[in-house]
Amino acid sequence: MTAIDFHKLAKIELHCHLDGSLSLSTIRHLAELAQIDLPEDDEELKQHVTAPVTCESLLEYLESFDYIRPLLQTNEALTIAAYDVAKQAALENVIYIEVRFAPELSMDKGLTVTETIDAVCQGLRQAQEEFGIIAKALVCGMRQSDQSLTARILDEANQVRDSDFVGFDFAGDELNYGPAAIKPLIEQVKSYNRPMTFHAGECGCSAFLAESIAMGIKRNGHATILAQEPELLDEFVKNGVTGELCLTSNLQTKAAVTVNDFPYLKMKAAGANITINTDNRTVSDTNLTKEYELYHKYFDSTVQDFYAHNKTAIEASFASDEEKEELLARLAKAYS
Repeated sequence: MTAIDFHKLAKIELHCHLDGSLSLSTIRHLAELAQIDLPEDDEELKQHVTAPVTCESLLEYLESFDYIRPLLQTNEALTIAAYDVAKQAALENVIYIEVRFAPELSMDKGLTVTETIDAVCQGLRQAQEEFGIIAKALVCGMRQSDQSLTARILDEANQVRDSDFVGFDFAGDELNYGPAAIKPLIEQVKSYNRPMTFHAGECGCSAFLAESIAMGIKRNGHATILAQEPELLDEFVKNGVTGELCLTSNLQTKAAVTVNDFPYLKMKAAGANITINTDNRTVSDTNLTKEYELYHKYFDSTVQDFYAHNKTAIEASFASDEEKEELLARLAKAYS
């Protein structure tokens, strides 16, 4: 049997967090610009920005982001960061990526919501021009933040008409702020008639994913709980929801305690819409090539499986119809 060249496979990524995916060289560059001292040793730096292989919880995993926040407080820093993440993706044959970020986390020194989005989109465009990848931005509301602040951020974001800013997400502390707790914010985003995705089912609560489905949200980050909930999986499939699966991340956070607790095979058997993602390239010390290798190792995923999941990702993406058509053609040619 011919070995699969996982790096060479064309790939689509829908679930990638900007602040969790910066290369060490870019982190050092941003720290220099911000006049922040970092450990000189790369291994020591990596310990600060990479979560433990085994975390006690999702909240422990999220602690790694605190180290990056002070580095992303200027337009220049956000542009450099967005370019870096899209470049990393392009260099492993990702042809389309959606990079999500929370403007709130880059407003500590006075940046406006609009400025953060413009800066991120500028970095993504630079990578598109240089590498041919199609890269888009998603804006995250932080579910644990003051809701009046988040409502204002979302409203200001919705005023931005940049074609590379394509949708919304809610991230952060799912356990204490499920969909019902932030329902007014979800309804606010739905009123914009712009696409949205949502984190749910990562912290062991099936009710949160059920609420997300009931609210009509068609893309869901993680959805790990589906491994234990066959009836919920049926609802997921029946409602045409797409799962943004993040294997390495879910094993780290104990959303899936073992590989057997990960929902991929059950979702695949049920005919669910599946996409493969990194979540956070740096925090999880991964990339899409590594993720594909793990799916092949643990689940015997084939090249045809990867082709199918990438087609699903394009169809579920927030790209324009013209971009989707182009991407489907590029993908078909790459896998022919």
